[in-house]
Amino acid sequence: MKRTVFLGACSLGLSVLLLSGCQPAANTNQPVVVTNPSPERVDTASIQTELMRIENDWPRIIKEKDTAAVERIEADDAVFIYPDGSLGNKAQDLKDISSGALTADSWQVADLQVTVLDADSAFVVGRSIVTNGKYKLPNGKTVNLPSQTRFIDTYARRNGEWKIVAAASVPVTASVAAASPAMTASPAMSPAVKPSPAMKPSPAMKPSPAMRPSPAVTHTPVVRPSPAVTP
Repeated sequence: MKRTVFLGACSLGLSVLLLSGCQPAANTNQPVVVTNPSPERVDTASIQTELMRIENDWPRIIKEKDTAAVERIEADDAVFIYPDGSLGNKAQDLKDISSGALTADSWQVADLQVTVLDADSAFVVGRSIVTNGKYKLPNGKTVNLPSQTRFIDTYARRNGEWKIVAAASVPVTASVAAASPAMTASPAMSPAVKPSPAMKPSPAMKPSPAMRPSPAVTHTPVVRPSPAVTP
């Protein structure tokens, strides 16, 4: 009985092995279908509104010496280029604002344009208008701030908060300041910059006959040695 059961078990096991060996191999040549994740939805309007709010708050931050706002807005590793070409960072901004080194009768922000790159990065271009702006140097001397500057602030969203990671600003000259916010040439700049007829060479500038060598400048017999100078 035991022998019969043993043989039956062996037969069953052999059948299972044979059947499993006859199974068709999996087809590994089938193309792998990769489903692309749906594009991330970027709420451009919301980002623009938030960054405009931050930029428009700078005059208040400077006036009230709100270092807490600077601490929150600027990234710890931020890099800045100031209007005089010098480099700065968050620590320098905090020092300047807390000490009251920056002063002005008025400080305005204008011509703001926000460009959203993706859900976590954007930059803002704008113009600062300062009246009687002063900056106190560490040595106690005071320098005047440019009345107008154009700036670009680069933002990155970190841990859900927008941070300025880089910024640069340059002084605006009087001629550029007169241009429209769209930076297109105004009508006052168009005809005046074209050469007028008065700038064309006039006939008076052409060589006249009076400029040709006259007989008076040719060598005359008078300059030749006369008989009176011979021995």
